[in-house]
Amino acid sequence: MKRLPLSQAASLAAVMATAGLLYLAHSLLRFRNFEALGYDLGIFDQAVRQYARFNAPYVPIKGENFHILGDHFHPIVATLAPLYWVWDDPRVLNAALIVLLVSTAVPVYLVVRGWFSHRVALLSVVALLLWWPFQAFINWDFHEIAFGVPLIGWVIWAVERRRPWLAVSLSLVLLLVREDMGATLVAIALVLMLKRHWVQALILGVCGAAGLWLAVDVIIPYFAADGEFSYWEYSALGASASAAAVFLLTQPWNALPVLVDHPLKIALLVAHFVPLWLLPLASPYVLIGLPILLSRLFNDRLTVWGLVYHYDAILAVIFLLAAFDTLRRVRTLRGGSRIANRVAVVVPAGLLVLSLVGGAVLQFTVPRHHHIFPLHFTYTGQSWAEPARTDAHRQAVELIPDGACVEAADSAAPHLVDRAYVGLAGTLDDDRVNWMIIDAHERELGGSDPLTPDEAFERAERLGFEPVLADEQGLWVMRRVDADGSTPHHAECAEYVGLER
Repeated sequence: MKRLPLSQAASLAAVMATAGLLYLAHSLLRFRNFEALGYDLGIFDQAVRQYARFNAPYVPIKGENFHILGDHFHPIVATLAPLYWVWDDPRVLNAALIVLLVSTAVPVYLVVRGWFSHRVALLSVVALLLWWPFQAFINWDFHEIAFGVPLIGWVIWAVERRRPWLAVSLSLVLLLVREDMGATLVAIALVLMLKRHWVQALILGVCGAAGLWLAVDVIIPYFAADGEFSYWEYSALGASASAAAVFLLTQPWNALPVLVDHPLKIALLVAHFVPLWLLPLASPYVLIGLPILLSRLFNDRLTVWGLVYHYDAILAVIFLLAAFDTLRRVRTLRGGSRIANRVAVVVPAGLLVLSLVGGAVLQFTVPRHHHIFPLHFTYTGQSWAEPARTDAHRQAVELIPDGACVEAADSAAPHLVDRAYVGLAGTLDDDRVNWMIIDAHERELGGSDPLTPDEAFERAERLGFEPVLADEQGLWVMRRVDADGSTPHHAECAEYVGLER
């Protein structure tokens, strides 16, 4: 690979630095404003914090004795453990997230520059870093899929550089990112096959299928309390993976309507493909994104169809590069060069305009936590003012003693995980929990089986809790009171976060 001219490298570095600073400001403001949540920042903090202490990654936000590898297979997050030796704070995970997302600019730039020019490549990077999937990810906080975002860019770069063994090696790392990445490896193998890298395609396809089976049928059940993989939620396809496979193979035409049977699914497809002028659909690289996209559209859970989560950033990289792959193919057609070169500028410029205009328009019609262009509130200065409930949250958190066994409001959990054993409402054992923070303004209090505020108050009364603070903002702090008026202490809660009694 030829070294970039200094001026071009400096331009790329400037774009990455600017995006990184914007991401960092948004992330830090969200944390300060108590907008970061136990799901997922608190969960990953507890897991990686335990890795950093060379302990098994038990995560009380998910439940007592809940081993995180019994939920999803993402051992790659353990590589972040040394960060806690430098800065023992959940925000360090968001710093890692920012670095991972911003670093994606490098392979994307190199691929597009190889096909077109420095100007087009730089414009594409700016568009990607400000496009809604990246904004939504920063607004969601850390998630394991962050590792896959730059990795998938480098895989496509390796394929384009005709380095199939490197593409295989990088793809194998994806198996450590998440259990379903095995299906993505099979899709990458199909692309390698289309590129006539037969041996590499065969090896990668076998490894992908084996990795998927090993993660879902062996490793996750081993660590799960019930001995099962709990995320089979594709009832429209069948009662099991084998039944779904038979259905898809024998009746694919009956599966297609499931992909568009809800407005959110249609919105998801439109948001990914229409701004790219449907160009990705003509590229073989679109195959790489199909397992991730289809697994969401076939899923029973409405939440995975939405546009405000972290799932879409990896798809944005794949589909953007697939769009440019289509355009570079158009250039080879007679008379296609001029058209392709113009569209190669218009498409990313259009994404950039949509990001800026969309942020300005949607602020008046969509709640901030459902906004797909949330960075708008940071670069316009609106996030810099503290919300009305921030002081109430801060006061509630400060009342919780170090080493407590606390069931916290979802918004308070990330502010306690560094010094307390933290669960959400109803996730800790009745005999263990000794403090509670209940947010009476929320409809549900978070978790996989969330309680309502009324249910949480009933539980607190049954367990002998008394209020310490009842704020006008709806935040209640409660503590368990024994017969002698004291609050019981559990040494294991302090030990969990490395505190001595």
